[in-house]
Amino acid sequence: MATRRKPAVQAELPLFVKPRGLEVLASEARHCKNCDLWKTGTQTVFGEGAAHARLFFIGEQPGDKEDLEGRPFVGPAGNLLNTAFEQAGINRNDVYVTNAVKHFKWEPRGKRRIHQKPNASEVAACRPWLDGELAAVKPEIVVCLGATAAQAILGKSFRVTKQRGEFLQSPEGYTVVATVHPSSILRAPDEDARHQEMRLFVDDLRKVAERMNTKRAA
Repeated sequence: MATRRKPAVQAELPLFVKPRGLEVLASEARHCKNCDLWKTGTQTVFGEGAAHARLFFIGEQPGDKEDLEGRPFVGPAGNLLNTAFEQAGINRNDVYVTNAVKHFKWEPRGKRRIHQKPNASEVAACRPWLDGELAAVKPEIVVCLGATAAQAILGKSFRVTKQRGEFLQSPEGYTVVATVHPSSILRAPDEDARHQEMRLFVDDLRKVAERMNTKRAA
């Protein structure tokens, strides 16, 4: 009598490699305690946007207003990003926006909460959520806004100042390009400098839009 074979057992995949929808990821991220930032942040600020967006934008971390509202890019930097989107011909409703770090890192200054740059361990602690978002959305082009986002995706040696606007191919199959974070434009020393930096930023986004249109036509 032939013995019945046992069904093959699939190797268990790591938690964040398993396909999971954005709603599931966002729900689980609300309870994240992978680093200590949850202790001072009001809430986890997960990404939002089109579920299968071809364009995927990554910033550094939520700011004060984002922390209070629970949505990414809704403060001054977000308003500037929206303006740049309009000038570059990008519809925010068609893209996905998120941050490398999902909690607001800040220090008190009087009654104000002042942004602090997240460290490498905090970025690494949030990386599984970012990987989950990328796996769920499956974008064609990922735009890194600022050094923290760029180095999270492209490695610590990447320098936005040297490789800004350069289109690179990731092992996962999407194209990556880095530019400045919109908050850096707000910190420009005067109005003329802000106009110049905004023009360069919009130029970067126009190149992204053109690249996307070329991919669509191909």
